[in-house]
Amino acid sequence: MTSPVGFTLVQLRYFLVAAERGSMTEAAVELHIAQSAVSTAVHNLEQDLRAQLFIRRRGRGLTLTPAGERLRQQAQDLLARAREVEREARGGGGALSGPVALGCFVTLAPHYLPALFDACARRHPGIELDVVEGESDQLVQALTAGRIDFALTYDLGLSAEPDLRAETVARAPAYVVVPADHPLADRDGVELAELSGEPFVLLDLPHSRDYFRSLLAATGTAPDVRYRTRSYETVRSLVARGLGYSVLNQRPATSRTYGGGEVAELRLRDGGPPLEVKIASVADVTPTARARAVMDVLREVAARPAG
Repeated sequence: MTSPVGFTLVQLRYFLVAAERGSMTEAAVELHIAQSAVSTAVHNLEQDLRAQLFIRRRGRGLTLTPAGERLRQQAQDLLARAREVEREARGGGGALSGPVALGCFVTLAPHYLPALFDACARRHPGIELDVVEGESDQLVQALTAGRIDFALTYDLGLSAEPDLRAETVARAPAYVVVPADHPLADRDGVELAELSGEPFVLLDLPHSRDYFRSLLAATGTAPDVRYRTRSYETVRSLVARGLGYSVLNQRPATSRTYGGGEVAELRLRDGGPPLEVKIASVADVTPTARARAVMDVLREVAARPAG
């Protein structure tokens, strides 16, 4: 059996108001209670936590200590979670509202975020979505630092992160992209050996480059990497110009590129298993009701057929 928590939510609420007002007296006025009740609640909270939360200076009010500053953020999160528990226990009445911070792997963003934003705006208009786009390592850092609630990303390096949990929501098989006038453009599918000797355009992102190189190595193909870029669309535009071929995973709804050219997409017969698209979050953190609602919408978006 776990030990009971010594402090109460009421103590945390009084502490937060005192921290915001910088005064026990002003906190008591806002809370419509006696000043002694606020002082006693904060004193007992400090005793329970065995930490000094405020520096008290006569005539200058209250200043948070480093321990008090840490508790302030934690208390805000805990009280927000408590309100959600109360609302759900009463039947979930009331619309969800407030911010949800999510991360998205940079090349997945244009394929998933527009549909997610559209669906959330209709279903949960009170939720404010804040997106951080980045590469795998950046998203993992944002998750573990608490800057985002969850991330949509490829399973690139996630297995090496024991503090994260990840759920597969889609699978993206690798495919070959060639210029629209390429001799193989009319084919249904190709093997990489058929393109050996032709220049290769590499999507040069951390983990992504390792994935593509391992995929090519598994077929015994040594690509002639002629061009590198960190931009998904630049890869397609270079290919459309006839500067080489590439291997990608997400399929746009159009074969036209930003540069005005056109590409052909060919099934990769020896591409191995598809990349898994996952929703990742911190394993020991319970998502807020808002975050869970957005994740539910994202699962639906990811389950829809591409295009």
